[in-house]
Amino acid sequence: MPLLRVLRKSTPLGVLNYTARCSVARMNTISPATSADLGPVSARRLNLISAVLVLGAITSLLDTTIVNIALDHLHTTFGTTVAQTQWVSTAYLLAYVAVIPVSGWAAERIGARRVWIAAISAFLVGSLLCGFAGTLPLLVAFRVLQGLGAGMILPVTITILTRAAGRERIGQAMIAIALPGQLAPILGPVIGGAIIESLDWHWLFFVNVPICIAALAFAPRVLPRDAGQRGRTFDLVGFLLLTPGVAAVAYGISQAGGPDAFGAPESWVPLAAGAALLVGFIAHALTVKRVAPLVDVRVFARRSFGLSSVITFVGGFSVYAIMFLLPLFYQQIRGESVAATGLLLIPQGLGTILFLVLSRRFLANIDGRFVVAGGVVLTMLGIVPFALAGTSGGEVLLLAAQFVLGIGLGAVSLPVMTLAFASLSPDETPRGSAAFSVVQRVGAPFGVAVIAVVLQSRMADAATPAAALAAFGGTFWWVLAFAAVPLVLAWFIPKKPVAEAAPADPARV
Repeated sequence: MPLLRVLRKSTPLGVLNYTARCSVARMNTISPATSADLGPVSARRLNLISAVLVLGAITSLLDTTIVNIALDHLHTTFGTTVAQTQWVSTAYLLAYVAVIPVSGWAAERIGARRVWIAAISAFLVGSLLCGFAGTLPLLVAFRVLQGLGAGMILPVTITILTRAAGRERIGQAMIAIALPGQLAPILGPVIGGAIIESLDWHWLFFVNVPICIAALAFAPRVLPRDAGQRGRTFDLVGFLLLTPGVAAVAYGISQAGGPDAFGAPESWVPLAAGAALLVGFIAHALTVKRVAPLVDVRVFARRSFGLSSVITFVGGFSVYAIMFLLPLFYQQIRGESVAATGLLLIPQGLGTILFLVLSRRFLANIDGRFVVAGGVVLTMLGIVPFALAGTSGGEVLLLAAQFVLGIGLGAVSLPVMTLAFASLSPDETPRGSAAFSVVQRVGAPFGVAVIAVVLQSRMADAATPAAALAAFGGTFWWVLAFAAVPLVLAWFIPKKPVAEAAPADPARV
C-alpha cells in the first residue's frame, strides 16, 4: 500500500473538542461580544465559546479522514491515475501546513475572532466548490482553498480559548481542544464510507456546509471581540523562509513511500531543503529587531513550552503511530471493512472521552509528571495485546486494550498541551499557538512515517498471512519501544499540578 495514502488515512492532524453543557439554542440569548471580552470570561460563556469553536474545528479535522477514505472511488470516478488522485489529499495537506505560520500574525494584526470567521468562511466556500467540481484539477485547486482555511482554524482556536479561559482554567480550555483530534481518525472512515455507499462523493464536501454555517451564525454573538493591533508589521523574510520550509518538510515526509523510503530523492530533497529553510528562519527570528517574527522561537527555550513541544514531536513515533497502525491491522490482518474498522475503534474514543470528562475533577491536584507518565504506560499496555494478537479471536481483549489506549492517549495529550500554553501570556498566545501547531503538524506525520517505513520493510517479504501478521506484530513492538522516550521525558515536567502549571512570571518558566 503506498505510504502516502496510508498516512492520510490515519494521521491525526490534530486536536479539538468539548461537549458544551448549554444547548446551542441558548447561544441566541448571549449579548454580542464586545472589546471588553478579550480577557477571561465566565464559566457559562467559556462553555459557549468552546461549543462554537468545536463546530468549526471538527469539520477541518474530520475532512481529512472522510475524504481519504474515498480516494480510490475518486480515482475511478475521474478516470485518473492513483498518483494524480492522491493530490486531492496532498494539496490540502500542503496548504494546511503552509498557512499555519501566518496565523499568529493575522490574529494579532486583524483580531483572532475575525481571522477565525474568515478561516471558517474560506473552508465553507472551499467545501462548496469541491462539491461542485467536475474535474480532478478543479477539485485539487478547491482543496487548496479548503486547506488554507483549515490550517488557520486550530491555532486561532487555541488563541481564543486560552485567552477566554485565563491561566486558572487553562486545563479546562485544553479539554476543549483535545478530543476531536483523537476521534477524527475513528469517525472519519465511518462517515466517509457511509457517504460513498449511500449518497454520492459530492457529499464528502457538502457535509461540512451546515456545520460551518452554524459556526458562522453563532460566532459574532459568542466569540470574544479583539480589535487587533494595526501597527503589527508583517515579517516578509520570515514568511519566505518558514512557510515554504514547513511545506517542504511536510511534502518530503509524505513522499517517503517507495522502496527507498526517506532515501528516495523525492523525499530527502524536499526534506533537506525544508530543514535548511527552517534553520534560516530560526537564525532570522533570533536576530530580527524591526519586526516581530512570525513564530516566536524563544518560547521553545522555556522549560514548560520546550519540553511539551519535544514530547509532542516524539509522540508521533508512539501515540500517533498506534492510531495509524490499528486501522491497518484490522483491515489487512483481520479482513475488516473500512466501516467495520471505524466501529471497532470506538472503544478507543470512549476511553479518551472518559479521561477528559474525569480529568476536570482530579487533574488540578495531581502532579503532571505522573499523569503523563501514567498515560504513556497505559498506552504501552494497550499496545501489547496487538503485538501478540492472531489473525482471529481475542476480540474482547483487543477492544479492552483499545479502551485502555484511549485513556492513555488522553492522559498524554491533555497535560502536555496544558503545560505548553500555561506558560504563555495572552500577548504571546497567537505566535505560541502557531509554533506549537507547526510542531504538531511536522512531528506527528514524521513519527508516523518512520513507523510506516518499518511496517513497509517488514511487509515486503510477507508472502503469507502468517508473515504479514508477524510484520505487524514486530512493528507494534517498535512502537512500544519508541514510547519509552516520552515516558522518560515525562519526569522532567515541572512538579506542579497540570491545571496550575503557569508560574506568576512566564519569563521564568
